[in-house]
Amino acid sequence: MRFYKMTGSGNDFVFLDGRETAESEWPQERIRQICRRRQGVGADGLVLLRPAGDAVEMIFFNSDGSRAAMCGNAALCSTQLAVRLGMAEPAGMRLATQAGTFRTRCAGSAWEAEINLPGFRAPGRPDLDLDPGERLCAVGTVGVPHVVLQVDDIERPGLMDRGRFLRSHEVAGPDGANVNFVAPGESGEPWPLRTFERGVEGETLACGTGTVAVAAALADAGLVTLPQEFVSRGGQILTVSGRREGPGWVDVWLRGEGRLVYQGDF
Repeated sequence: MRFYKMTGSGNDFVFLDGRETAESEWPQERIRQICRRRQGVGADGLVLLRPAGDAVEMIFFNSDGSRAAMCGNAALCSTQLAVRLGMAEPAGMRLATQAGTFRTRCAGSAWEAEINLPGFRAPGRPDLDLDPGERLCAVGTVGVPHVVLQVDDIERPGLMDRGRFLRSHEVAGPDGANVNFVAPGESGEPWPLRTFERGVEGETLACGTGTVAVAAALADAGLVTLPQEFVSRGGQILTVSGRREGPGWVDVWLRGEGRLVYQGDF
């Protein structure tokens, strides 16, 4: 089976051409096998990409084999790969996911892309006892559920243990949530962000929809204005723009990396 290894700011994926393989050929154990690091290709998730009428469909699985409705960095990677596989044009396409159909396009450098999130409800402020060094907590859904925590020190020991705890806490909802930690950037630099991701059950180097949730929560709290840049754990820049309207955020764009690393046969 031909595969394509892609990365979105360090959030890495195995992509398959959905015209050559079907979802039914990928039970959970096979997904775990190909995503297993050091014993498989290694990835945070598996994506099947295929034409679907006037759109391109992205079928996304976490590395544990569970299905996820949406992944922002996988969407950026899907945009770039769909063009390279002849499924769409770089100037714009419609990307179909379980969370809805979104406009995407290639942008900027050779490996950048953008996805448009037309609207979502503003993150709420849950009743959570904050630990020392935690300044703000918010929860919301941007494709998938997210918990946002502003912290003083993004390098604080035990931060991912805190993420593991909150991933299944009642504030995360019945299905759990990704937990995104963010700290102020130094001297106007991009805000650094770290994520404990459900389905991976550990830290990933970036989270696209989590970055959008973070941006909305910080903007609602008056801490940033959009557009705003964030730096992923992988070191790449993700940019979020959009505007507050009524009870939510509209015309939100996420811009970041969607890079083909290599291709091979599994």
